[in-house]
Amino acid sequence: MPSPRRTRTPDDRSAGPLLRTVPAGAGGRAMTVLRRFRSGSPTGHRHRPWPSCRHCCGLALDLGSARTRAWIAGRGMVLDVPTITSPGAGAVYPIQRGAIVDVPGTARMLDRLLSHRLPQLTRPLVVVTAPVLDGPAYRERARTAVEVLRPRAVLTVPTARAIALAADADLSLPLLVVDIGAHLTEVVLLLDGLVFDARRTALGTADLTGAGATAEISEAIGTMITSMLRQDRTSLTAEALARGALLAGGGALRPDLTHRLIGGTHAPLRAVPAPHTAAIRGAAKILRAAHAHPSASGTSPP
Repeated sequence: MPSPRRTRTPDDRSAGPLLRTVPAGAGGRAMTVLRRFRSGSPTGHRHRPWPSCRHCCGLALDLGSARTRAWIAGRGMVLDVPTITSPGAGAVYPIQRGAIVDVPGTARMLDRLLSHRLPQLTRPLVVVTAPVLDGPAYRERARTAVEVLRPRAVLTVPTARAIALAADADLSLPLLVVDIGAHLTEVVLLLDGLVFDARRTALGTADLTGAGATAEISEAIGTMITSMLRQDRTSLTAEALARGALLAGGGALRPDLTHRLIGGTHAPLRAVPAPHTAAIRGAAKILRAAHAHPSASGTSPP
């Protein structure tokens, strides 16, 4: 029987998944797996109300291993730059393989890039995308780094969900999202817009340098999808795959990789428009929804 569906709340923050690492079977890389939850919040905590923030400044952030993107309410995307603490020969990379390894360095980067772009004397509402399988540790580190911007509140959203929102996907049906980043690839099954199952491998477009690299990433994605199909005691993964997986991230811009994926999965793939910026566009949609939410004006829905 399918797992009971959890009722979505207005503030659907990223859940803290339970993690375990298993061999990916492709290239000897480690693959992280999300254990499915049955009902309620996996972390056991209650969701807090949406912040009252209709008139405050809003900021959406996508902190990738290779690129940092930012969207400011009323101005659109204002940043799409390398994720480095400072330009020049001494550049340090504070985010690696989807993990924030240098919180102070990330904070310095955000201060350098964004403090002068935000209106003075304001406290922004910040929405940050987060890899599905990095759990509470990533979200806590992201919130700590963002404190340099004096946020009014910080909301985190799974990157896969942001991608689905950017694609205007039908979230009422099972949806498979394949996000191929520079240093990390995730395959995520969404159900009612929430994470139902997920896999990831520490491979990305930055690894496409040697002969056979494209095949290695394609095989790793195929292994993850096969694992999800075998372990799914429902028909949700198969249904989502038959409908066509959403393909996003910089890898979706590589015709050689997408062609190999279609041949390897024997299933349709739907590339998101401008796939490399899909996550930040989805985060911006969530930010706009937060500003328009009834709690922002102190009123209750009818």
